[in-house]
Amino acid sequence: MGKRRHHRGNVISCVTNGGKTTLAKNLQKHLPNCSVISQDDFFKPESEIETDKNGFLQYDVLEALNMEKMMSVISCWMESARCSVVSTDRESAEEIPILIIEGFLLFNYKPLDTIWNRSYFLTIPYEECKRRRSTRVYEPPDPPGYFDGHVWPMYLKHRQEMQDITWEVVYLDGTKSEEDLFLQVYEDLIQELAKQKCLQVTA
Repeated sequence: MGKRRHHRGNVISCVTNGGKTTLAKNLQKHLPNCSVISQDDFFKPESEIETDKNGFLQYDVLEALNMEKMMSVISCWMESARCSVVSTDRESAEEIPILIIEGFLLFNYKPLDTIWNRSYFLTIPYEECKRRRSTRVYEPPDPPGYFDGHVWPMYLKHRQEMQDITWEVVYLDGTKSEEDLFLQVYEDLIQELAKQKCLQVTA
């Protein structure tokens, strides 16, 4: 008999302004029993962010995030999910708690490796990413040259590190419409939930 899993951990990651937060929120609205944890909520205060030789604040690195605190929140959710589901052989897909974790540096943090059921990565080209970034207001604001001097180089570095990932990552075209992206991921997750329901019945 296979080990039961009464929760589903799914990750959505991408370069800055790739559409991950919008996608996660849309999925949360339509998926039953779904929670979202955002990596952006765990940035350290500006006073703790290091600067490079050019004076750029190093926000696009793991050291800028309180990942231990994030892991604690994820662990609390998983424990709560285990306690809230009554184990029966007829457990429905709607009763399975779903967790979506969205962020720009999720595949580069090893303690998260064992959590994922499905992994998605949104990609957009340099020009589109820079254009979207220019329309956003950040605190602190981006200094001149910050995108080319820090943001994009860090994205390329982290993307290269993803070559070592041993599990399947579904790459999504971030230039597609919000609706198209939502439907693609939603349908994929619904299929996964159906498989989970089947496993619960037959295990």
